[in-house]
Amino acid sequence: MHTTKLVIYGRDGILNQFRDDHVKVPEEWQPIKGALEAVARLNHAGWHAVVATNQSGIGRGMIDMAQVNAIHARMNQMLQALGGRLDAVFFCPHTPEDHCECRKPLPGLPQEIGRRYAIDLALVPMVGDTLRDLLAAQAAGCEPHLVLSGRARGIGDEQVHHMLAQVPQARAHADLAAFAEFLLQRDNVLDSGPGGLA
Repeated sequence: MHTTKLVIYGRDGILNQFRDDHVKVPEEWQPIKGALEAVARLNHAGWHAVVATNQSGIGRGMIDMAQVNAIHARMNQMLQALGGRLDAVFFCPHTPEDHCECRKPLPGLPQEIGRRYAIDLALVPMVGDTLRDLLAAQAAGCEPHLVLSGRARGIGDEQVHHMLAQVPQARAHADLAAFAEFLLQRDNVLDSGPGGLA
């Protein structure tokens, strides 16, 4: 195990606008305001970025692999234009009826990322916008983070508290920019050490 600094991001509702009808073509992939800038900011601070996403539209026949690759190419191009980068995209193509091990809230995707990067998942923040994402992070042993900019937007404090109560280690952030600021501030404290200058 080594000390690569890695963040696992969900995709829909975290990096881009969530669509009930799935993102089916590249033009439907629309970034959430400030999200890609937040990823790039963390990249510049030494954090690698990997996406872990359920994409049941593949299993439902709504989208094929060529379309998935084109969507992710657009995502990467838009991020690169801001000076950021994604190391990889891991996705589950299955429907709930497939009973796979990789569909969140099961921990298969983050566990595969942990194996691929030979990294201790306890050191890996995982960011999502649903309880399902938080449960997947918890089950894999990641550090769970909730952003309130996707499907969790506007759900109300009571429901947010209910979600966080089910995953006690989770932290909530207004959006990905706030998450990035939290991570950078924590890095700064750790780097300064006891008695160091902040």
